[in-house]
Amino acid sequence: MLLPSPTTQLCKEEFQIEALNTLHGYWGYFSIVANAVAGIAALLAWRIERLRGRTVWALTIAAEVAILIQVLLGVILVASNKYEAPRFHMFYGFVIFITVGLLFQYRASMRGRLEMLYGFGGLFVMGLGIRAVLQVVT
Repeated sequence: MLLPSPTTQLCKEEFQIEALNTLHGYWGYFSIVANAVAGIAALLAWRIERLRGRTVWALTIAAEVAILIQVLLGVILVASNKYEAPRFHMFYGFVIFITVGLLFQYRASMRGRLEMLYGFGGLFVMGLGIRAVLQVVT
């Protein structure tokens, strides 16, 4: 049995990090749009009662899970020690993670206004995501 050469192994690791970085970039855009759609849907449901239902919550849960996957991808990239992200990009990722946790925490105290909480929260997370992307682009 032949073992792969060290250079082959190094190239494979670099390719994996580059592929993960590309996925992180595309998934970021998807997460931003998902949170925008979920936030707008929740705000519409808050104002128009007949729009309330499982669809709004399915969109919200999908958007929140998408953004948490995005944060996880970023953590994996930084933990690999082969990728260095801009400091404020990581800061916005951390704030997004905390925001999702706070939204979940405050749901009990916002009974009757959950759509408002998750609507504004989704748009806030969308804005944080846009700011995080702008840290890398510029």
